[in-house]
Amino acid sequence: MPGRFDVKVRIGVGVTGAVASGDPEAFGAVVDGLERLGFDSLWVAERAGGPALDPVVAMTFAAARTTRLKFGPSVMVLPGRNPVLLAKTMASLDRISNGRLLPAFGLGTADAAEHQAFGVARMDRAAWFNEALPLMRRLWTEDVVEHHGPRFSLDGARVGVKPVQVPLDVWMGGIAPSELRRVGRLSDGWLPSFVTPDDVRDGIAAIKQHADEAGREIDPEHYGALLTYADGPLPDRLLEMIKLRQPDKNPDDLVAPDRRELRSRIEAFIEAGASKFVVMPLGEPADWEEEIGALADDLLALQG
Repeated sequence: MPGRFDVKVRIGVGVTGAVASGDPEAFGAVVDGLERLGFDSLWVAERAGGPALDPVVAMTFAAARTTRLKFGPSVMVLPGRNPVLLAKTMASLDRISNGRLLPAFGLGTADAAEHQAFGVARMDRAAWFNEALPLMRRLWTEDVVEHHGPRFSLDGARVGVKPVQVPLDVWMGGIAPSELRRVGRLSDGWLPSFVTPDDVRDGIAAIKQHADEAGREIDPEHYGALLTYADGPLPDRLLEMIKLRQPDKNPDDLVAPDRRELRSRIEAFIEAGASKFVVMPLGEPADWEEEIGALADDLLALQG
């Protein structure tokens, strides 16, 4: 319903299943379809031990096939990565795509095997993140960087490729109090998952408070949500995850039971203050081309 909400709504799509695992024809068809239909962005997951493509490879593939579609990882693990090399990779992606990268970083999923892959203990991830991200921001904007911290020591560090976007906005997720504090102190945008409109309304208020305390300001249109939708009963593994993370919540309030409920849910999130959305099917659609066409019919009228 264009004009109903006084915000610039943007709709992206997260890919899952076989399409995300590297079939070039299938993935290419989805990327081309999202660009042709007018979606704002494509989002690809990161799991070191999972079947999905490495997010940098997937985003590079998407950048090469499109001219308008934005893209981002949902989300890329920062602890364990060399901040100089990752800053160069992100700057290169933004440069080669003419400013279409949406970098989103996190601490990593609560999975021992994933922690092992990145080589950072769970208890050390937050401190690593808190030092690495500000360092990367300096590398994106300064010609020469001197830094001596508890984890990284740099003398005359350079990233010669600079992003097109100045600044290169960084997005984060999370809903726990510690995560909201980190968003307020370090992030340029918030994209949580498995949340309700009330969660988003309360989270925005908390983030603004933390940003104010840090002397920062976050663009009021940089709040959103990743909305997962199902096609049938929720799998047991997801129910267990929701029970562990949010035991006081009804799973039906956190995952739309089918695609047709997404529009009304997005409208409720817009009323709560969000304007950037990523919709992602919980399972593998039988026909991705048909799926994104239906999503376009249902949702893209909200963009404006």
